[in-house]
Amino acid sequence: MKKTFYILFLCANLLVIVSGQNEYFSRNALERHIQVLGSDSLLGRGTGNSGGEQAAQYIAVQLASMGLKPFGDNGGYFQKLQVHENQVLPSSVLNYISSQDTIIFEYLKDYVMLKYGSQTYIPQPSELVFVGYGITAPEYDYNDYQAINVQNKIVVYLEGEPYSDDSTFFAGSKPSVYSYPEAKERNAIAHGARGSIMIAASPDQGGKSWKDWQQSYAFPDMALAYSVAGHFSTIIPKKTASRIFQSSSYSMQEIYQMKAENRILSFPLNGKVSFLGAFDQRDFMASNVLAIRKGRQKNDSYLIVSAHYDHLGVGPAVQGDSIYNGVVDNALGVSGLLQLAHAIAKNQRPKRSIIFLFVTGEEKGLLGTKYYLDHPQVPLYKTIANINIDGLAMFDEFESIIGIGSQYSTLRKFLKESAESRGVQLSTLPDNFSGPESFLRSDQAGFAREGIPSILIMDGPHYENLSYEEGMRKHTNWIKNRYHTPFDDFEQPLNYDAMQQHCALLFDFIINLANRDEEPVWNSNSPYINARLRSKAEKR
Repeated sequence: MKKTFYILFLCANLLVIVSGQNEYFSRNALERHIQVLGSDSLLGRGTGNSGGEQAAQYIAVQLASMGLKPFGDNGGYFQKLQVHENQVLPSSVLNYISSQDTIIFEYLKDYVMLKYGSQTYIPQPSELVFVGYGITAPEYDYNDYQAINVQNKIVVYLEGEPYSDDSTFFAGSKPSVYSYPEAKERNAIAHGARGSIMIAASPDQGGKSWKDWQQSYAFPDMALAYSVAGHFSTIIPKKTASRIFQSSSYSMQEIYQMKAENRILSFPLNGKVSFLGAFDQRDFMASNVLAIRKGRQKNDSYLIVSAHYDHLGVGPAVQGDSIYNGVVDNALGVSGLLQLAHAIAKNQRPKRSIIFLFVTGEEKGLLGTKYYLDHPQVPLYKTIANINIDGLAMFDEFESIIGIGSQYSTLRKFLKESAESRGVQLSTLPDNFSGPESFLRSDQAGFAREGIPSILIMDGPHYENLSYEEGMRKHTNWIKNRYHTPFDDFEQPLNYDAMQQHCALLFDFIINLANRDEEPVWNSNSPYINARLRSKAEKR
């Protein structure tokens, strides 16, 4: 390991010499990082695989070559976290038992597991109860659990939430946080359920294909070793669901008719399930990578700039390719953060200290960020903000930017200043991309939940050489055809001028925050303001 680190250190120093100290955002330096991090040799930078560890080593060596002070455990660049991994095996047995029959469901064909592990066993058959969408939302006077007892039973619910054209009711046509499978699962636990089954919406209902669900859950489940154990939680397609409704009061066809008319009922199902899972399990150590640029005045006040360096690793082959390289998601973001760290290291020290945080396990549930927030290197209340980088502009040079989460805090004001200084306007997400889930999909959400004002900055829908429609089409096609597939690789076109522009704007924004006396604060109506008040009161 030491020999590998030394060789990488020599390569990093050569990179600095070749690039030149003034070319902080040069195409050559940026491209070198991306080519290394997105290469097949790093095996998709999977958390827990050799490629992921090589990526962490590479990042640490780059930071050392810049002269940035290590800020991990024991005076090094790494913050180690123990991870528990579970992979469901095909020999797992999910039984549906009714008065007429017993049906054995096949893993992946008939169901996928949302949560894995020994805690998901149901050795004795448990009763099933249908609970509509599985939502309790007091602010909308909505409660699928109001008239039914689900204690120690398995709840079955639909994907999604009640549809409305009224933006004041479940965010109207946009999905709200109540639509997340994880939110439904937590609600089921809160009501005493023994487990939960979500019926996936079919493509004609606006959902994913079952093939997409299979692809999503073909990878191992991971959790921090000290995490609280979960419970039995599965996702099933319409075909499987129809079989468990056969002997009940209402058929699946009638359920979908209720859904269309917004009159969903909750009722007992005339059947039970048992589950005997077989799992391949292991525990391993993964690494966050940290460095710091100490402030010259407010050196006990910190700004964290983060990016996740992990991706999905090696998974099911698609057209013969099984390496999920994650070039855009997030070799670009990590390379951008390395460029920013280089620029900040070589310029005058800012007033505040800046922590560069490269996290692992984002794709597995923000594991690296959760671990850092549980074991922060500096008190959370002294961290003024988090700027997260998940991808860089790569279609075209842009004329507008979007601050994901900027509506919650005064970070919007600071971002507007930095954008306008570069002739870029502040825009908002188009309707088909917007909603609370846009903010909750990456590591900035973890910081926000702990009360730290946070933001993710992406290119807006206005470009120099693309029309609005062309830009939106490129975004839509990328999400549909490349996101979380082996095709997020070097076969796709990458606009390095756009990336450099993105890095330069981020640099202005970071320096602006680090040098001013005013700290970002949550807006009074932000859902995260109480967490901030609590961490300050507790000096956590």
